[in-house]
Amino acid sequence: MATTSSMFMYALTIQPPTAITQAILGQFAGTKEQQIVTASGSRLTIHRPDPSQGKINPLFSQDVFGVIRTIAAFRLAGSNKDYIVVGSDSGRITIIEYLPSQNRFNRVHLETFGRSGIRRVIPGQYLAIDPKGRACLLASLEKNKLVYVLNRNAQAELTISSPLEAHKPQTLVFALVALDVGYENPIFAALEVDFADSDQDATGQAYDELEKLLVYYELDLGLNHVVRKWAEPIDRTATALFQVPGGADGPSGVLVCGEDSITYRHSNQEAFRVPVPRRRGVLENPERKRHIIAGVMHKMRGAFFFLLQTEDGDLFKVTIDMVEDDNGQPTGEVRKLKIKYFDTAPAATSLSILKSGFLFITSETGNHHFYQFEKLGDDDDETEFDSDAYSADATEPYTPAYFHPRPAENINLVESIDSMNPLMDCKITNLSDEDAPQIYSICGTGARSTFRTLKHGLSISEIVESELPSVPSAVWTTKLTREDEYDAYIVLSFLNGTLVLSIGETVEEVTDTGFLSSAPTLAVQQLGEDSLIQVHPKGIRHIRADRRVNEWPAPQHRSIVAATTNERQVAVALSSGEIVYFEMDTDGSLAEYDEKREMTGTVTCLSLGEIPSGRVRSSFLAVGCDDSTVRILSLDPDSTLENKSVQALTSAPSALSIMSMADSTSGGSTLYLHIGLYSGVYLRTVLDEVTGELSDTRTRFLGLKPAKLFKVSVKGQTAVLALSSRPWLGYTDIQTNGFMLTPLDYVGLEWGWNFSSEQCLEGMVGIQGQNLRIFTIEDLSKNLLQQTIPLEHTPRKFIKHPEQSLFYVIESDNNVLASSTKASLLQNTNAVNGDATVLPPEDFGYPHGTGHWASCVQIIDPLETKSVVGKIEMEDNEAAVSIAAVSFAGQDDETFLVVGTGKDMVVSPRSYSAGFIHVYRFHEDGKELEFIHKTKIEHPPQALLSFQGRLLAGVGSDLRIYDLGMKQMLRKCQTTVTPNLIVGLQTQGNRIIVSDVQESITYVVYKFQENRLIPFADDMVARWTTCTAMADYETVTGGDKFGNLWLLRCPAKASDEADEDGSGAHLIHERQYLAGAPNRLNLMSHFFVQDIPTSIQKTQLVAGGRDIVVWTGLQGTLGMMIPFLGREDVDFFQSLEMQLREQNPPLAGRDHLSYRGYYVPVKGAIDGDLCETFLLLPSDKKQLVAGEMDREVREIERKIQDMRSRVAY
Repeated sequence: MATTSSMFMYALTIQPPTAITQAILGQFAGTKEQQIVTASGSRLTIHRPDPSQGKINPLFSQDVFGVIRTIAAFRLAGSNKDYIVVGSDSGRITIIEYLPSQNRFNRVHLETFGRSGIRRVIPGQYLAIDPKGRACLLASLEKNKLVYVLNRNAQAELTISSPLEAHKPQTLVFALVALDVGYENPIFAALEVDFADSDQDATGQAYDELEKLLVYYELDLGLNHVVRKWAEPIDRTATALFQVPGGADGPSGVLVCGEDSITYRHSNQEAFRVPVPRRRGVLENPERKRHIIAGVMHKMRGAFFFLLQTEDGDLFKVTIDMVEDDNGQPTGEVRKLKIKYFDTAPAATSLSILKSGFLFITSETGNHHFYQFEKLGDDDDETEFDSDAYSADATEPYTPAYFHPRPAENINLVESIDSMNPLMDCKITNLSDEDAPQIYSICGTGARSTFRTLKHGLSISEIVESELPSVPSAVWTTKLTREDEYDAYIVLSFLNGTLVLSIGETVEEVTDTGFLSSAPTLAVQQLGEDSLIQVHPKGIRHIRADRRVNEWPAPQHRSIVAATTNERQVAVALSSGEIVYFEMDTDGSLAEYDEKREMTGTVTCLSLGEIPSGRVRSSFLAVGCDDSTVRILSLDPDSTLENKSVQALTSAPSALSIMSMADSTSGGSTLYLHIGLYSGVYLRTVLDEVTGELSDTRTRFLGLKPAKLFKVSVKGQTAVLALSSRPWLGYTDIQTNGFMLTPLDYVGLEWGWNFSSEQCLEGMVGIQGQNLRIFTIEDLSKNLLQQTIPLEHTPRKFIKHPEQSLFYVIESDNNVLASSTKASLLQNTNAVNGDATVLPPEDFGYPHGTGHWASCVQIIDPLETKSVVGKIEMEDNEAAVSIAAVSFAGQDDETFLVVGTGKDMVVSPRSYSAGFIHVYRFHEDGKELEFIHKTKIEHPPQALLSFQGRLLAGVGSDLRIYDLGMKQMLRKCQTTVTPNLIVGLQTQGNRIIVSDVQESITYVVYKFQENRLIPFADDMVARWTTCTAMADYETVTGGDKFGNLWLLRCPAKASDEADEDGSGAHLIHERQYLAGAPNRLNLMSHFFVQDIPTSIQKTQLVAGGRDIVVWTGLQGTLGMMIPFLGREDVDFFQSLEMQLREQNPPLAGRDHLSYRGYYVPVKGAIDGDLCETFLLLPSDKKQLVAGEMDREVREIERKIQDMRSRVAY
């Protein structure tokens, strides 16, 4: 199989995965402040909790190009900085520190111990750190454990020892934790099972007699080796361990959590056990036992407690009472274990309690939550259960503990952080007629499921919107003196006059300002120390602080058509094409430069830059003329108004702005000239501060209206507000220092300006029609906006109505009572004291019922009502598995909604009692559905598709064509295509692409004359297909269950033969190859993305963009594959990839090439995420890479940024 390809794709992430697998807490910056480090997919992100605002802000995120299996924080004794230990799939232990000054992660140590990949016997799955930071233990699922001793050398640098082994063959590890033993020898506790006997015993008797052991491993620091110190059999259902404080803080030991039991164990103490309380209620099964899925231990002065969570989301507070001596001091001997209900939160992967009184919960599914503690649940009337009433032996009979769940009292939600995990399906379409399409997706599980609309933009919070007497043409704000902190006036220019408003407690009109109110205004500026300037068509008014007015009249028969100003300079353009330049004198008056400069055409716009600090003037004036050019004129005293450089444009410039912004190439700041054209195109070009040369131009299409540009300040940085048919903001990305241009989620503005007052420090003022609007931009870190509509159950698939802007979502939840069952249970009950209260399911989940399904079809209107507009429940324990909108030729091409269901389904091993096809007719423009009939079939149909006026269905391994009959669906044609189960269908013309659950895809042709379906090409690799899309008639792109994306193409000869006219007999009689189709598909491209693709489609993401492949992943990832147009770009990016692999190897030590080729070698794909790490490199590394490639740093950056900005965001 050739590894080079004639086709190349550039793989990029639009939104990294939002599912967090683990979160750790620590002082990673070396200050008193705590930060949170999260692992999601292959990314490490550090967040800064802001207790004053109750928010969590991401500081920095880095892709480690490897699977992060576990992370932990540790700190050397006596130090104040936490390091991060990462267990990954690289077969190496990685120790990372966060450098706050550079906002980067830095690798301190990388020690190899085994092979790469995730294997049973290679350590990296479990990680435990001694609380005093002296050692860490890295364990595998089976057999191997390695202990590394951590220390510091004479230079106070972190050192790491050679690994000490603690291997035991044929032993499985279920959990691992370090004991808190103060400064004695470090001890690690593990839950282990020795399976040597049950492996040999075929009767299964040894398996039934297996014991699960709690084992202590002690690291003897004196002798430098590890011994197995203590082992004790425990409850066989135990799955989790939690460390109990030791030393001066507590009794040491561990909590062992099993099914319906929490036990305290230690080598020198008795065992104490409490059950996990169960929910009481009519709809709850009183026999169902709970497990502990997550927990956290928190130490306070002289006390500690645990918060443990069950799979229902209920949090329990567990405390340990100790025996006290005669003086009332705890002795370190445990007296009893106590548990009580605390509150309910979403089921979590990890819980973190901050010292500032907050609780951070990373949810298994749906949004992550940030809570504030109101109280610690000490003084409420919840029943407390203690270990005195229960035997330490879990096998003895006991009375279960019960509690009533209630709305949260102890914790209060302060921020919900958007997470789209699990993302089940996605459609990209333009419903709201904007210039770019929107992304519609279904995500979440159970009652916390959502339908989300994503669109590219920054969120805006509007402060004021007020109507004006007539339509203004422009608006400015100005201070009165240079020292003023806030703006004093808002100046509005109308067609025939100017209005001045003063800014104070209220905004009101003022008339005694010295401004000329009878003419429109072209520019307003606070000049020098304390004077103001107003440029109008007939002249310039200079208003001194004592209200004296100096007027410079425009020459006769000429008027001013364009003006630009800064604190010391003014330049105006006359209608005759002349430019007049003024500079401020030492006495504060404006002095005109003797000569006027004549331009070749009419001047359309001008710009003077800001005066650099320490200078008296800006050295350049940019002039735009209607002959589609921009000229840079010098303002130096010796060469005033001389031409420095010129740039030709594609259309006349409508706006210019010279401003200095942060620059990723030099690491400092650079002068840029921003240009807006009448055609709606925006250009940004570098202006050389010495020669005035223009270079490195980047372009972007903004909209159909002429572009206007304004300098604004957002979050402490200079930004450019660009207005066309919609407003855009150009700003510097916080992480890469690269330039970002993002639309604002706001109405189209005609003019904008900076605005600063006491109530609103960094705002903007804009005009839209007859309205004046004042607004601020809150957050520059998120450029995808989400709107959420709650759904009832876990969404599975959805489709759009062919004509209306409505979506139909099929939803189903397993082991959940259907609403009809719940209603009948509540009706037939004689429950007392609160057992019949039904709590909101989005917080408390649905009641469980084994073998039950709750399923429905919901109709969503994401545009007008932004809500669910209709719903159909499935009955008789049926669950919807597939959906399609089909137009039937026999019914005059009327479109029907077809839903496939399965009855009494068991997910694994797969079983069911029947499958059905339900047909519904659309009413009220699709907002209502009328049930027509349902047809019973042998298997639940996993795939349905509209095909040539009939229904194509994948039923088990059969492909069938159905037509609509009066009483049921009529089978017209059938063939067995795949060996296992059809899970997806695509079609173009007579060609059908069939995907199998584990045998990749098959091309099938439908011969109309013979009414036959004939498979003619299939794949040679068994791919566990999850989603497919046709890139063109010959080519299919898809994803599989192991996280790969691939592109397959049918050989041209086979494709032409299949489409030949006639009966297709030549295809049927052609010799089959290895019990498959006669032809094989060619693999064009293959790439590993480390997320399970759930949907894939060919689409455009931006106005005027190329067609690209956009995919979504289960963990909330959005990604895309961009096809390359020419070989030249491929060679460039291939050599860049090679340089980056050498100069900037992945953080966790994984080999990048073997990571991207996890299952199949990478073919025809370039890793855009790796190329974009070039932007994060320090500038000396950038120069090195650029030198090796024989290119300029700017050129490399431009190519990388263009690849993204041309097709997406």
